[in-house]
Amino acid sequence: MHASRLVAFIRDIYKTNDVIPLHAPVFSDQERVNVMDTLDSSFVSSVGEYVDEFEQRIAAFTGCARAVATVNGTAALHTALHMAGVARGELVITQALTFVATCNALHHMGAEPVFVDVSPTSLSLCPRAMARYLQEHAELTAQGCFHKRTRQRIRAVMPMHTFGHPAELDALLVLCQQWGLILVEDAAESLGSFYKGQHTGTLGEFGALSFNGNKIITTGGGGMVLCRTAEQGARTKHVTTTAKVPHPYEFFHDEPGFNYRLPNLNAALGCAQMAALPTFLRQKRALAQHYAGFFQDKDCQFVQEPDYAQSNYWLNAVICESEAQRDALLSATNRAGVMTRPVWTLMHRLPMFAHCLRGELTNAEWLEAHLLNLPSSPTDV
Repeated sequence: MHASRLVAFIRDIYKTNDVIPLHAPVFSDQERVNVMDTLDSSFVSSVGEYVDEFEQRIAAFTGCARAVATVNGTAALHTALHMAGVARGELVITQALTFVATCNALHHMGAEPVFVDVSPTSLSLCPRAMARYLQEHAELTAQGCFHKRTRQRIRAVMPMHTFGHPAELDALLVLCQQWGLILVEDAAESLGSFYKGQHTGTLGEFGALSFNGNKIITTGGGGMVLCRTAEQGARTKHVTTTAKVPHPYEFFHDEPGFNYRLPNLNAALGCAQMAALPTFLRQKRALAQHYAGFFQDKDCQFVQEPDYAQSNYWLNAVICESEAQRDALLSATNRAGVMTRPVWTLMHRLPMFAHCLRGELTNAEWLEAHLLNLPSSPTDV
């Protein structure tokens, strides 16, 4: 495929000769109104009505019992893992094909990832690969699931819904039940994605969203923990707000907590963005269909949502015929001012995670060499 045709196609979508980013935020007048309101009120930090409103909007949209705002997506992941009971020295099964925040959250709490392959359909954690790994390397005792060789406890499973495409959650949940594991969803990229009609991040015990500047909606920086029960939500809120016991003036904290509160200023931005989310989702689905049509007769394969899911198509992607073709497209498009990107360097290739346990990563390694992300900012096409 000639890169010039792809560049011309993308420039026609975005109607500009300027540099086209991979994913840029879209703002309206309402964001400015909300942010100025927080400045006028002086409630710009961790106390303010927009934090409560933002949490309520996310909970209503996703269908979770309670949503708890955090300062960023990594903080949301850290909190979700903490609430799930993951402890220092324990293992969590996840995927090597992910953004580094997935593993950073584990590292910060003293846990370690175990890398299992991804599905070529969802690009997310593969239940068949996970079943093979557990059968070969794990054993279930009265005390829980343990790695046969290291004797470390395998506490949880954390799929990441890659580019917004939901993992095969039913099969993962069955494995979790069989092996006594807790499912925590890294749903950072999948706000607006549904697995068999249920929002991602709400099938596991906890889920984590991100509102970084490149996500489908943004608060500048921010995250959210999705909780299955009101009781979990109340304790999550308590833990993320320094575990301070309510009192008119005294400072008493009843357990170690995190200062992960999302500022009201950021939440104000998020409330305005939530109002635009249905439009963004519609635009991004139309954009994905537009890309799919373009690549239908090309030698690159467009990545479609799995049959069982409705994806937000956060980042559109194509699978190139070869690594050489991918590299040629990367070079030509970026040279022409159209940002494209390879998938992240696989986690087991990074120095701080090279020692971690892993199974065969055939699909992840193939995708690392063949996948290309395309500009995906919401726009009318």
